Amino acid sequence: MDGMQLALPVLGIVAAAAVTFYAVSFAELREKSFRDLDDSEDDGNGGFKPSPSSRERRARRKASKNTNS
Repeated sequence: MDGMQLALPVLGIVAAAAVTFYAVSFAELREKSFRDLDDSEDDGNGGFKPSPSSRERRARRKASKNTNS
């Protein structure tokens, strides 16, 4: 048996293992970052906080005018 006939399948297996390792690693990193984001939102002191909509801003202004009047 020629050395190339043995090396090619071994290299294919090694390449598949490397691709699988990186895919799993990146998936775990993504899940961890989403968990961290969810935890920071639950804490209430950070994370993504959307700005209020124009309807909410109008309602707040109206409520503050009613309390001041």
